[in-house]
Amino acid sequence: MEMASLINTTAAPDLNDSWVDLFWSLTTVAVVVFSLVSLLGVLGNGLVIWVTGFRMKKTVNTVWYLHIAVADFIFAVFLALRATSLALQFHWPFGNFMCKLCGTLIILNLYASVYIMVVISVDRCVSVVWPVWAQNHRNVRSATYVSLCVWMLALIVNIQHYFYLDTKKETENTTYCSNIGFFEKATPTVIQTIVITHFLLGFAVPFTVIVTCYAVIIHRLRRNHSLASQSSRPFKVITSIIVAFFLCLAPYYIIDLIQLVIFKAPNATFHFAFLIVSNVASNLMVLHCCLNPLLYVFLRQDFKAEVRKSILNVLESALKEEKKHSASDMKSVNTRQSREKSDLITEV
Repeated sequence: MEMASLINTTAAPDLNDSWVDLFWSLTTVAVVVFSLVSLLGVLGNGLVIWVTGFRMKKTVNTVWYLHIAVADFIFAVFLALRATSLALQFHWPFGNFMCKLCGTLIILNLYASVYIMVVISVDRCVSVVWPVWAQNHRNVRSATYVSLCVWMLALIVNIQHYFYLDTKKETENTTYCSNIGFFEKATPTVIQTIVITHFLLGFAVPFTVIVTCYAVIIHRLRRNHSLASQSSRPFKVITSIIVAFFLCLAPYYIIDLIQLVIFKAPNATFHFAFLIVSNVASNLMVLHCCLNPLLYVFLRQDFKAEVRKSILNVLESALKEEKKHSASDMKSVNTRQSREKSDLITEV
């Protein structure tokens, strides 16, 4: 979402100053949110990658969690560049290639993360509805192939963003990174096609599949009273996933639909009102890369146990190494003292 592309305060002398102040205040909030999300996303997803990729036994679930963590990790890394640009009042100091690469990878990994969430929901649904078939056909190799197909699909759907994005030198010291140049030249039909496709493939279809799958799972669990009575945890987790998905992504994609109208808006006040709402929607959207590790991984007992064990192993190794060095240093000191004593006796 390229908010800077619509900003032109000098061209709007009739604009109420309170709108401008509110916009820049929210931009400051966005800098803080983007920076925190980037940091937490890198740390949280980095931990998931380490544990699922190198510490836990390979299973179908760990394959899903590894790939969703990789997508969110890359998203969080490049989000730091966006935070930097916001802090510089939308100035983009990283060059045209990084403008294209950063924007493309952010949206590509957003899609990859969403599509893997869809795969996880379908996999869970199949495991509940057809447990025998799932037991015979679910394996690490097929899960890896499916994950690679998801990445290819996300790439195919989003590769055009590389060509939409471009840098535009606004003043001597200000360069924007946005897609406004493409949309200014594109016909209304092309813009409508892009935005509606973006909404359908990025939100509407995935959300429908996720809700449908989890509705089927809940229905099956409620029919099986023994499973339903054992714990309410599955229902809480499912509800959390659906609510988080909707709250984080729905505003972002709804704003995309509103963009079909925004370019026809006759006054600057409407533009700034849109930018403010867009700012809030962007803040919500980026939160997903921090929430996914919590919803999908950190709530699992086996993952938490493996993290504790891994951290203890690292600390134990570090302490052993420290003891080893301490013993070596002590031995070195004793040897040196013996030599000094021998030299002293020789001199006497």
